[in-house]
Amino acid sequence: MSVITYRQALRDTLRAEMQRDENVFLIGEEIGHFEGSYKITEGLLKEFGPRRVRDTPIAEEGFVGAAIGAAMLGLRPVVEIMTINFSLLALDQIVNHAAKIYGMFGGQCSVPMVIRTPGGGGQQLGATHSQNIELFYSFVPGLKVLAPSTPAEAASMLRAAIRDDDPVLFLENLGLYNTKGEVPDEPDAEPEVAQIGRAAVVRPGTDITLIGYSRMAGVALQVADELAKDGVSAEVVDLRSLRPLDRTTIVESVRRTGSAVVAEDDWLTYGIGAEIAATIQEGAFDWLDAPVARVAMAEVPLPYAKSLETAALPCAESLAAAARRTLRATGRLR
Repeated sequence: MSVITYRQALRDTLRAEMQRDENVFLIGEEIGHFEGSYKITEGLLKEFGPRRVRDTPIAEEGFVGAAIGAAMLGLRPVVEIMTINFSLLALDQIVNHAAKIYGMFGGQCSVPMVIRTPGGGGQQLGATHSQNIELFYSFVPGLKVLAPSTPAEAASMLRAAIRDDDPVLFLENLGLYNTKGEVPDEPDAEPEVAQIGRAAVVRPGTDITLIGYSRMAGVALQVADELAKDGVSAEVVDLRSLRPLDRTTIVESVRRTGSAVVAEDDWLTYGIGAEIAATIQEGAFDWLDAPVARVAMAEVPLPYAKSLETAALPCAESLAAAARRTLRATGRLR
């Protein structure tokens, strides 16, 4: 096993997949000569040349549309959109074309493309550059939406996304790029390819289920460690995939523990957490000892001022407080 950053895991996987399949190419703003705003594509233009690492104008609708056309003709484009906020400029291409073509053409044509894009607050980038709007895309049939939380997940899930025959939105939280973790390092073995649509129980427990994805899955693990000091056994479920959603793993976990708290890096109203809560109500209502609790960002455009931005974002303290309230309601904590 090698310990590498989330950023390096993405870069290594892109390089390996480009070596494996000549139909894989990269396209996006400043990904070539500048090597990407977050240096994910560092060194790839030099190795693979401008035919397979395509710099584009600042025109999201145009280059996403070009990638859709390339995918329809048999290539496997990996699009980098500088931030998920800018994906709104390509919303028509993503929602009305990439997601619809397979169904509208009766399965005669697929769109095997990946859209990589980071989001999330905490970087003092202001309200229009700090959003997590994955709900927009998770809502749309025809798209797959992935949100890995660790370097190992980033590698295995990006590999799966590139090899998948459907359009995949691949979410990367800005706060994760410099985080480190173990990634399998077996050059002679076939690398792990994640199963899209499968959540992971990353920590088993018996007293409460903590559910998160992307950055908040890591926060949930921190909170589980803290609760363990009070004798609480918290199970942590990392959703990993937002569409398709692994409802079975969620329901089975809550049936084991009898309570749940859902954490997301987005606004509370109409959010991913609301869908998870509804899933639990439908599949595990008779096993619940307390209402499902939700932890999310404050319902404001994210402030630029660091103190206000920090106060608006969900954190380990807010998740731990919600978990303790729920545990007290169940009688498992005094």
